[in-house]
Amino acid sequence: MNDNPLKELGKLGQSVWLDYISRDLIAGGTLRRLIDEDGLRGMTSNPAIFEKAINGGKVYEQDMRALAASGKKVMAIYEDLAINDVRSAAEVFRPVFDSTKGLDGYVSLEVDPRLAHDAQATIAEGRRLWSVLDRPNVFVKVPATAEGLVAIKSLISDGININVTLLFGLPRYREVIIAYLEGLEARKAAGRPVSSIRSVASFFVSRIDTLIDQKLETLIASGGPDAELAATLRGQVAVDSAKVAYLIWKEAFGSERFGRLGAQTQRLLWASTSTKNPAYSPVKYVEALIGPETVNTMPLETIEAYRAHGQPRSRLELDSAEAGWALRRLAEIGIDIDEATAQLETEGVEKFMKPFEALLGSIEKATARAAHPVP
Repeated sequence: MNDNPLKELGKLGQSVWLDYISRDLIAGGTLRRLIDEDGLRGMTSNPAIFEKAINGGKVYEQDMRALAASGKKVMAIYEDLAINDVRSAAEVFRPVFDSTKGLDGYVSLEVDPRLAHDAQATIAEGRRLWSVLDRPNVFVKVPATAEGLVAIKSLISDGININVTLLFGLPRYREVIIAYLEGLEARKAAGRPVSSIRSVASFFVSRIDTLIDQKLETLIASGGPDAELAATLRGQVAVDSAKVAYLIWKEAFGSERFGRLGAQTQRLLWASTSTKNPAYSPVKYVEALIGPETVNTMPLETIEAYRAHGQPRSRLELDSAEAGWALRRLAEIGIDIDEATAQLETEGVEKFMKPFEALLGSIEKATARAAHPVP
């Protein structure tokens, strides 16, 4: 194939976003190259990504020390670093935002993950970050916890672009859609415009297989009556769940209720699309989920793998009548997918909290070095 497979995804209606952010990526021109050569159309971040970027080298060291020397506290230093990066990336993506009339060109910043179970604090934090970022092409990321749903509705009604993150289960996804619609309805009822509000629902994919495959491997190793079916289901559940999510999306945003609003759809964004199991293709969660009006956010390694090996074809809606088959068979061998995805949500919050706290600890050490420099 002579054409870049990543650019071909755009022709099939799927936007490629980068699941990473760092200052050197932006300042060194790599981000611009990815936009120009690979058709990159957006960028996501999370606490783990910022922890990796800020602790991964010396790029931020001088700024951390300078901010500390100026008297700023740890959390304020983190926000200065993160907000500066998000703003800078948003400026690079602004031509994409303009040329796509607001469909793409976004950069995301997550609310403090320690607020995941505090709706009112998340609302206040979301409003503050939106105001401080002060760019039309940014998303505030809010986790899809029960408390996060309350915040999503409120923030959408405020006219704030929201990236719903840490979304694993189908029942929760239905609730996310309701929160989005109710936020739009509340805003419209107040006489405020809704047509420019943008949102994505980040459905985490590979982590589902990582957890479910562990359960299936146990059944396979047992050699019992469920072993054969368990072997058939290994590596199939995440994609099957995503395909059902897409059917839910089509139903919700093709409904009369949504049509009355005159608003933009909340696109499905496939997150956690790097392959965790080395036995699977490195582009497994890209190839299977190519479909119109979707986003796939990939780390650099997956982008490079798809550039080299991708075979783009619209597959998301293939065999849509069979969507849900793996979820139904999973129940036959006693594995509760809803229980599993609830576990993943809990673990997901923890996986964002730990690197965030580690990052704050690193900044605190930089503060100490600034206060007591080595002669």
